[in-house]
Amino acid sequence: MKTVRFGVSMSPKLLQRFDESIAKKSYANRSEAIRDLIRESLVEIEWENSDEEVVGTITIIYSHTTRELVDKLTDFQHQAHQAIISTLHVHLDEHNCLEVMVVRGKSNFIREIAERLISTKGVKHGKLTMTSIGDKLA
Repeated sequence: MKTVRFGVSMSPKLLQRFDESIAKKSYANRSEAIRDLIRESLVEIEWENSDEEVVGTITIIYSHTTRELVDKLTDFQHQAHQAIISTLHVHLDEHNCLEVMVVRGKSNFIREIAERLISTKGVKHGKLTMTSIGDKLA
């Protein structure tokens, strides 16, 4: 694949902040950091298109002692079995659990699954992370 070079103009203060940011993240150079920022922006655009196939994770934290919560979460995961590829369950302490579900499907459907799980009464915190499939981000 051919690489294309282009110039970017910005204020010295913004460039300094960018350089500090990429140094903390251990980027080898500005080009790699800019490529990642562009990829991230393109992935976000794909999330908005409900026809795009995405993969991702849904992470939730909850107390397993909340009445009927575990059953509700398990039942819903079975209802969405076509999109939930795998689940990791971790006991954080004697009351709290962490679940990470690996998901794959149309972005709109994945977002609906995440919203339903995260909004279930008793879930303390949740987050959906999606990314693109394929060569579009090369």
